Amino acid sequence: MDEPSQRAPLVGEPSLPRQALNLPNSLSILRLAGVPVFLWLLLGPKADGLALGVLVFSAFTDWLDGKLARWLNQMSRLGQLLDPAADRLYVVSTLIAFLLRDIVPAWAAIVLIAREAVVGVCLLSLRGCGYAPPEVSYIGKAATFTLMYAFPLLLLTQGEWTGVMVLRPVAYAFTIWGGALYVYSGMLYVFQTKHAVVRARFAPNDQ
Repeated sequence: MDEPSQRAPLVGEPSLPRQALNLPNSLSILRLAGVPVFLWLLLGPKADGLALGVLVFSAFTDWLDGKLARWLNQMSRLGQLLDPAADRLYVVSTLIAFLLRDIVPAWAAIVLIAREAVVGVCLLSLRGCGYAPPEVSYIGKAATFTLMYAFPLLLLTQGEWTGVMVLRPVAYAFTIWGGALYVYSGMLYVFQTKHAVVRARFAPNDQ
């Protein structure tokens, strides 16, 4: 994970409303809008097929908006905030729904949700010290990517079709690896936040 950097205004950066209108950020906003729909499909009518479609669409647009931002040279501060926010909301909402439906053990859901709470505290601490959020690490990206495979697979194991017995260990393997990486990336946030906060606290004494 990259070292947090002090916030600095970006010269010539478009306003937030204009940033929201570019194609990559529009996809991120659309992905965010799908979170309550996804949660309702899982907990309301329990339309797992439609919920799976929303999740697949989210994973595809997550990959696409990053590609488009680089291809179109439309990287923006808003995009750097929206993209991880959408990922975290999908992870948390999926864990809550799976917990309520007994698809994952309570302890596993609680550990991963607690990880999100800890990361949220870290981000607030960095903001209080005047630091921008650190860029998402490759470990964090790999963890989210793995969980985005695990969740659809877990949904598919809820049916009674022929391949469930074969698919179930694959789904559990992705869940275990993704969960472990997710917790580890959260620990990296904690260590880096502690270092940045200590540095900010003692910086005046170094002058």
